Amino acid sequence: MTTLRRRSSLGALAAAAALVLAACASGGVPDDAASPSSGVVDAERCQANRDAGTVTYLTGYQYQASTTILEAVAAESMGLFEDVCLDVELQPGTGDTAQGAQLTAAGRAQLSGVGSAAEAMLAVAGGADVVGVATFGHVPIATLMTEPGVTDLTQLDGTTLGHKGSLPAPLRAMLVTAGVDLGSITQVKVGYDPTVLVRGQVQSLTGYKSNEPLTLAAAGDQVTQWNPEDYGVTGSFGQLIANPQFASEHPTAVQDFVRALLRAHDLCQTELEQCVQAAADQSGSGFDVAHNQQVFETESALVASSTPAGQPVGYVDPAALQAEGEVLVGSGELTAVPDLASTFDDSYLRAVVGSDGAVLWPAAASSS
Repeated sequence: MTTLRRRSSLGALAAAAALVLAACASGGVPDDAASPSSGVVDAERCQANRDAGTVTYLTGYQYQASTTILEAVAAESMGLFEDVCLDVELQPGTGDTAQGAQLTAAGRAQLSGVGSAAEAMLAVAGGADVVGVATFGHVPIATLMTEPGVTDLTQLDGTTLGHKGSLPAPLRAMLVTAGVDLGSITQVKVGYDPTVLVRGQVQSLTGYKSNEPLTLAAAGDQVTQWNPEDYGVTGSFGQLIANPQFASEHPTAVQDFVRALLRAHDLCQTELEQCVQAAADQSGSGFDVAHNQQVFETESALVASSTPAGQPVGYVDPAALQAEGEVLVGSGELTAVPDLASTFDDSYLRAVVGSDGAVLWPAAASSS
């Protein structure tokens, strides 16, 4: 079993791999070129990954236990990046996905997590040179909350809606589909305290399925969630993007970064407490462990339910991307859907998964 203790107790595996790693680091090739290096990648691939230098990964928002964030933190803590000979530096994002995309395009980060495929499209349309390499969740993460007394969305006509800066495109599309008169709704920017809804300061509130509803439920507050997918609206979450030049020059580094994230995603299903504790250690005081466990559990369930059988976690769905882009066009955020073939490329992901969609990770390494 792989645990967070691996980094201090590699034991026999570390001893067996020491000479291989030394040869790899110095550019040498061991006598037996077929011998595994670090148990996961061979010596030639190990050297190629080391040649990529330090790989900076910018998280979507701090070290919260969201998809693409917790996996990266856990991969670092479990030594999974070391297993594929990558030197990864984690940097906490601010939640500004546009800024994260810009930093990635500029080479300040080689990879980063953004909120959704829609965010990647908006970044590309805005001139950021990035490429989407994995999409974990194929369902909108956004949700609209109301008091239980609201039984039809048209009841929101003439009321006040609270959001974090703007009404997310999937929620806008949902309201339009439901026949809501958007022009009659007063939209106001509110803070991050979801109790503004239960206190009656707003009659509806935007949020994330894995965040505000959990906070309200923990406080005993009952709300109704209205989800875009129930109205036929397509969306996504957990989008991983890369700098295209870096990806082109160091394809195995991007492939194996994705490989380590997928492996961590699997491990965190059964070792969630350890994964979240790693995020808590990175975050410092004020990190709500119990809430963050719920965050990952909620998002993992959405990832699993929105990933078709036989497809790998993180796969790119061209039809869904087209539909998601059209939602942005409908909201006025895009004038046209960008060229999807150049905006998204899951070949890096496909290189490290099997025909059954499972991540390729040697059994010997898995048992360490």
